[in-house]
Amino acid sequence: MRTLEIIGFKRANLDSAALNEIRDSGNVPCVVYGPGIPEQVHFYSPAILFRDLIYTPDVHLVELNIEGRIIKAVLKEAQFHPVSETLLHADFMAYTEDKAIKFEIPVKIEGSSPGMAKGGKMEFKTRRLKVKGLAKNLPDFIVADISNLDLGKSFKVGELKAEGYEILTSPNVSIVTIGIPRALRGKKGE
Repeated sequence: MRTLEIIGFKRANLDSAALNEIRDSGNVPCVVYGPGIPEQVHFYSPAILFRDLIYTPDVHLVELNIEGRIIKAVLKEAQFHPVSETLLHADFMAYTEDKAIKFEIPVKIEGSSPGMAKGGKMEFKTRRLKVKGLAKNLPDFIVADISNLDLGKSFKVGELKAEGYEILTSPNVSIVTIGIPRALRGKKGE
């Protein structure tokens, strides 16, 4: 899995006036916590550094560089302004290389479905799956091969093969379905 570096600076003042000042200067207040570090660290980082982390379908591990201290983490939560949709706050969870972490990995569809060749429409049901494993074993994406899907059929989580990690999403959840168009539904009934 790819790693992205976020450079941060410690913050001592945790009151709302200090937070507004940080946001007004183009930075994002953040916190990192978890089993990878002994105590939580409050810091801020330039908002521009979050572009490749948040505004992308890809997932990344994060290497936080807080005034020279390197902390390996994952983005746990991002909070946005309800109107302007600007990033207001980011929570990171620190991890260690020897303990499994839970993460959401995007699904990538491969192959061409015979059902789509007959006029069916591909309908995404789930775009990300919850997984658990060591950070070094987590993939950039999980591949779902739809080469055998005919009209009205679904590709379910249980059909995936996971190597080096565990898929936590229920095996009965559909990832993609090949929908039957209305015009073809009428012909089947006749």
